[in-house]
This record gives sequence, structure tokens and C-alpha cells, in this order.
Amino acid sequence: MTEPPEGGGRRAVVTAPLAVAGLCLALPFAAMLWVASYARTGPAFIGIPFFYWYQMLWVPVSTLLTVVAYVIVRRHERARKAGEQR
Repeated sequence: MTEPPEGGGRRAVVTAPLAVAGLCLALPFAAMLWVASYARTGPAFIGIPFFYWYQMLWVPVSTLLTVVAYVIVRRHERARKAGEQR
């Protein structure tokens, strides 16, 4: 009699949608940690230096990317659970 491997016998499989979700979550971090890309004053937008409007632009972009990642993971979980019930 063989015993299941550690972790309940299930392996985590990273599919393309989950990789995209991970990329959506990692992109804002990478953009904000790469300071050299936005550490300047020009070009200004409606009188606001680039440094400030670039960072503020990432607030809604990060929100949108987080929502996309959430939807992808939820769909993946629903599909996985539907596959297990069959």
C-alpha cells in the first residue's frame, strides 16, 4: 500500500491564467521599485511634475490589475472545483 505524497496528494499546477494573475500583481511593485524610471520632474501634466502624476497614475492602474487578477483566480478556482465534482 502506497501513501499519498506530502500535502494531501495534490500538486499545485501553475497554469497560464495563474501566471497572468501573478504578473498583474507583480507589475505595480516592479514599477514603483524601479525608481530611476520616474525620478525626474518632466514632462509635467497640467502643471504637476512627472514624479507625482506617475505615482498617482499607478493607484487606479494597480486597482484595475488587482481586480483582473482576482477575477482570473476566481474563475480558475471555480473551474477546478467543477472538475473535481465530476
